[in-house]
Amino acid sequence: MNKVKTNEKIVFARTDLAKDEYEKHLNENFPDFLNEEYHVDNITITKNSIGQSSAAILDKKPGLYYTIDLSNCNIHDTKTLETVEKVLADNLKEMLTKMQLTDKKAFILGLGNSNVTPDAIGPYVIDNTIVTRHLYLMDALSEGFSCVSAMSPGVMGTTGIETYDIIEAVTKKIDIDYVIVVDALATSSIKRINKTIQITNTGIKPGSGVGNKRKELSINTLGKPVIAIGVPTVVDATTITVEAIQMVLKYLHLEKENKTSYANKLTKTLVREDLNQNIDIPSEQKQAFLGSFGNLSYEEQKTLVEEILTPQGYNLMVTPKEIDAEVEDLSKIIANGINLAMHEGLYNGKSE
Repeated sequence: MNKVKTNEKIVFARTDLAKDEYEKHLNENFPDFLNEEYHVDNITITKNSIGQSSAAILDKKPGLYYTIDLSNCNIHDTKTLETVEKVLADNLKEMLTKMQLTDKKAFILGLGNSNVTPDAIGPYVIDNTIVTRHLYLMDALSEGFSCVSAMSPGVMGTTGIETYDIIEAVTKKIDIDYVIVVDALATSSIKRINKTIQITNTGIKPGSGVGNKRKELSINTLGKPVIAIGVPTVVDATTITVEAIQMVLKYLHLEKENKTSYANKLTKTLVREDLNQNIDIPSEQKQAFLGSFGNLSYEEQKTLVEEILTPQGYNLMVTPKEIDAEVEDLSKIIANGINLAMHEGLYNGKSE
């Protein structure tokens, strides 16, 4: 998590996404940061390589971060779903190739609590993962399929055992070459809730985005390469509050400049302007619309709102009302993407 220091008080900006952090530093030059972006249909894929110097600024571990943006996609559409699965498989295969893990023995882990929907993506993925280790041990594995084992270790609140301890014990018992961890994440941007898939080779700290302190899963702790795949399913109330205020401010600015569809009108019609875009608003307008609060920086606004909400117990972690359907579809996308990447026979059949 990124730490924002304001008025000598450290405030945690809850996000597990490298892209969230990068967007806070868009105007800065990084000596060892690579950024590549391309599109497949309506899907935007961003590939970042973060070096040691950039990692210190972004508060992220050095390594590769691939971000698949689904903001312009309907993931409940069958054809779109298949496209996303193949994009995920392509990027996972590329990362495996770079890490020299192609056709190696994989251990898939679905982290989270299957009884709590926003935290159930990991276990749901395991339900749809094709496992083949038993066939591999019997020397009955078909050509085009690799050795895959999988499990969902549960959470400490239901098992009483640290997740890391379960995983470490299993990885020492069975012969594997690398680990793929799937987990729900937190984000500091409401536009990325259930709309982003992140793949990284830096491992993961389970629960870090919501303030839980669990032991890191990485090559440093497990002794095996760890690839983490995650989807942000929650965002904190502070972020929602400040981003909503920012959107109101942008809309009032556009309205004042007669640049909205509904300028100078009171209407119940849905606002169709893209209020996620960056808009340069004069400081006098910010002052006029929101008083002294308007001219605070984004981080200062978040700090102030958090200082107000937290003592009241209102700085909640929030998830969309459609979470059930979205978690179900996203977990199938990730499971099928992993299956395609692991088993070349399936991938080739899907491409025909």
